[in-house]
Amino acid sequence: MIKYIGNVSQVTENKPSISMDTNICVIDEISKAISQTKGCLLLDVDAGSSTNRTVYTFVGSPEDVVVGALNAAKIAFQFIDMAKHEGEHPRMGALDVCPFIPVRNVTMEECVYSANLFGKSLADELHVPVYLYGEAALNESRRSLPAIRAGEYEALPEKLKKAEWTPDFGPATFVPRWGATVTGARKFLIAYNINLLCTKELAHRIALNIREQGRSKNQPGRLKQVQGMGWYLDEENIAQVSTNLLDFETTPLHVVYEEVCKDAKDLNLPVVGSQLVGLIPKKAMLDAAEFYIKKENIFILEEEHKIRLFITFSKIIQYEDREKGSLVSLSLHTFVQKVGARSAAPGGGSVSAAISSLGAALGCMVGLMTYGKRQFEELDPVMRQLIPPFHQAMNQLIAIVDRDTLAFSSYMVRFAMKLPKQTPREKERRTTAMQLGLKNAVDVPFSLAEKINSLWPFLKEMAQHGNIALRTDLIFSCVAVKALEAGVFGAYFNVVTNLKDITDEDFTQQVGIVHICLKLWTI
Repeated sequence: MIKYIGNVSQVTENKPSISMDTNICVIDEISKAISQTKGCLLLDVDAGSSTNRTVYTFVGSPEDVVVGALNAAKIAFQFIDMAKHEGEHPRMGALDVCPFIPVRNVTMEECVYSANLFGKSLADELHVPVYLYGEAALNESRRSLPAIRAGEYEALPEKLKKAEWTPDFGPATFVPRWGATVTGARKFLIAYNINLLCTKELAHRIALNIREQGRSKNQPGRLKQVQGMGWYLDEENIAQVSTNLLDFETTPLHVVYEEVCKDAKDLNLPVVGSQLVGLIPKKAMLDAAEFYIKKENIFILEEEHKIRLFITFSKIIQYEDREKGSLVSLSLHTFVQKVGARSAAPGGGSVSAAISSLGAALGCMVGLMTYGKRQFEELDPVMRQLIPPFHQAMNQLIAIVDRDTLAFSSYMVRFAMKLPKQTPREKERRTTAMQLGLKNAVDVPFSLAEKINSLWPFLKEMAQHGNIALRTDLIFSCVAVKALEAGVFGAYFNVVTNLKDITDEDFTQQVGIVHICLKLWTI
């Protein structure tokens, strides 16, 4: 299941794994405990009877997800008995692992704080041992989840007696019904499973080939930042190579899929599908789509089409698009009303981005109205070069509509209003935070101006080669140019306004704002 979340000020993802899948009523009760927590949005519940494990995915503010995770843990504590638990997936506790992941306008440090708050609260309320891992780990030996979970639940009675395995929170005593919980902070992890018609042993053989850990230190696998194992799903009558992508930019989704397919082909095993569990960054899908676009020499522009291309090529089982709450998802009428309301945001920066995105969209339209037409077919190679920059800019510029408003709101609410300013240290922290906020408020319109500036050469060529019937939409002094001019001037004045309050001289010199407008007239 893939879901997209809208534009709220701060978003943290929490992904608790509960060691139980035999009681639907308990699964539902835990789901209710999360979804009924104020500020938490439950996105996915993935249960597997063979693994005897249910993974919940939910999001909310940093404060709310801590409460949601605690509410889920309390229900698990009431109903789960680890002494009776068996399953394919490694585990050491009823709530086995509970990571906090930054999604939007949340730092890793804030997620580390959330993990510590959750771990301490869980240990204090339920009197169970809790370990910290990932970015929250207090020592290097506990950074890796597999290292902490070594020996699993069965090893805990002896493990807890050793000084090196004293929990970070809670008692160093074995709690038979619960076991132990691992919590921490980490980057966005993609859980991706590839389905095969084979045995568990053959699926695991492929997993050992590709995962970074490999078979041993002397036999590492091929793919960096990838964890993997093979198991068999009795309810589906298929095997899976189950992988975790710890850094999808180091090893992208399509690389994992293609490598598994290559090994499966060598073993004469059919690949019959793949599955994404929980949230996934849109960029990960689009990166994979670009791979298949180049591989098949396909011309595709729209994000939705690119995502569906990836789904087709990698046989994704289930897909859902969910994007609500952002300014750009509003109707034009509602957006204009918001701009005209008694509020400083959205303001000139968001309007500049909206206007310039329309200018880029007109350039894209002219190209598409030229490409593929018989009377202009000799220009198809030219249009294939000119259309993508406009299409890319159109999407990037419209995204700045929300980024600009969010930068302003974050500066006003998080820095100017919330931070205390009583002691000298508090005043210093507040000043530093405000300077960072101001720099962000400059970076957003500056990136808008730079993106517009990059379009002028393509605009010249499009005006020269594009469909002549659309001349008034594109060429000099007409709609596209004037829209982009308005956008770049709006960005310029936003930069000037905020730059005067920034005390970092190196930063102000690096911005070099004068050339933004001067290059406007080189077309």
